[in-house]
Amino acid sequence: QVQLVESGGGLVQAGGSLRLSCAASGRTGSRYVMAWFRQAPGKEREFVAAISWSGGSTQYADSVKGRFTVSRDNAKNTVYLQMNNLKPEDTAVYCCAAGGWGTHEDQYYYWGQGTQVTVSP
Repeated sequence: QVQLVESGGGLVQAGGSLRLSCAASGRTGSRYVMAWFRQAPGKEREFVAAISWSGGSTQYADSVKGRFTVSRDNAKNTVYLQMNNLKPEDTAVYCCAAGGWGTHEDQYYYWGQGTQVTVSP
């Protein structure tokens, strides 16, 4: 089992920045891909970004490319999501997930509870 706990969410004005963190505990020795998903009110959960275990490969949703950066520190069992130039449409609950490579929820085995990000106009 892997436990994931997100932090770093909050309220920010459009154009601002936030950095989310996701701390993993439990079976952290396994080489999981880590990803971020988000879910806005009344919408389906959507893929945001993923990073391979080594950090050498990353993938982003088109809507966040050039604005968000995913990274990880395996020594700290933590993955990050740096979000710049935030837009009101980025408002959502952001969850991290651990599992295999991909953009679909079904490809991830473990999930955090999420952290709220709210971007005001």
